[in-house]
Amino acid sequence: MKRKTVLILFSLALLSAGCAVMQSAVKSTFPYTTTLVIPKSSQVGVELSASGTATSFDQSVSKDGNPGDKIKQVRIVSAKLQSKDPSDFNIGNLVSAKIYMSKTDGSEETLVASRTDITPDVGNSIVLDIDNSNLLDKIIREPKVKIRMVYKLHNHIYVTANLRLVLGLSANPK
Repeated sequence: MKRKTVLILFSLALLSAGCAVMQSAVKSTFPYTTTLVIPKSSQVGVELSASGTATSFDQSVSKDGNPGDKIKQVRIVSAKLQSKDPSDFNIGNLVSAKIYMSKTDGSEETLVASRTDITPDVGNSIVLDIDNSNLLDKIIREPKVKIRMVYKLHNHIYVTANLRLVLGLSANPK
């Protein structure tokens, strides 16, 4: 049943991908996700950086490789960071995290989310504070989106951590 529903939704999305309302609904429904790696060799107390390429379902239903040709006023609406591997990695090992979104070449980098007050016992998931003051229209029109996390550790970690970042966006039709 679940598979049938997904196929129906996918078919409808393909049929309507050219419609501005549909593109804005799809962009606002399917988040961008990426995995960011924090190596166990990371230094404590200094700002470090981890990067990844974000993907979204709507990239596969875009017309001519442009997932945003009929939408405007794209903004971040949610950001969540969660442990992927190991699943019980404590995100409280981070003092802070700043999330930037940019084109693949790193140009037009924009701060989209951050958290500067991460407590040591936060657990394996955290909601980040969003910065929706910037429009992301040009960035999401790219076939790939680069995500960079600038972070600082509370203390040394003994395992390489893979963190999953989920970014929710909103968009309006042109």
